Amino acid sequence: VVEVMESGGASVQTGGSLKLSCTATGYTSNTKCMGWFRTRPGKGREQVAFFNVDGAQPQYENFVKGRFTATLDKDKSTLSLQMNSLEIDDTAMYQCAADRRVINGRCYGDYKSWGRGTQVTVSS
Repeated sequence: VVEVMESGGASVQTGGSLKLSCTATGYTSNTKCMGWFRTRPGKGREQVAFFNVDGAQPQYENFVKGRFTATLDKDKSTLSLQMNSLEIDDTAMYQCAADRRVINGRCYGDYKSWGRGTQVTVSS
């Protein structure tokens, strides 16, 4: 059973930066299917950044606009999200997810494990 835990959320002013961290314990697969999601007030959960192919660069949703950088350490099963130029609309509960089906180094299907989330609040 893979357990996921996030940290790093905080309150920050617009234009500021935060680094979120995620650790997936008990993750024995060589391919680490991990990603960041967020839920903004009054909206559904959306993807932020994720790794779906072993050895590939992360994918980002359009709203990131070059401001965020996701980094995966496969050996440690850790995932970080460096967020810069934060905007008020980035205010959300950020969750880390891990453990999808792996076929030939590619990730498929739903994430099996989710963290409880870490709150990011951006204000002017």
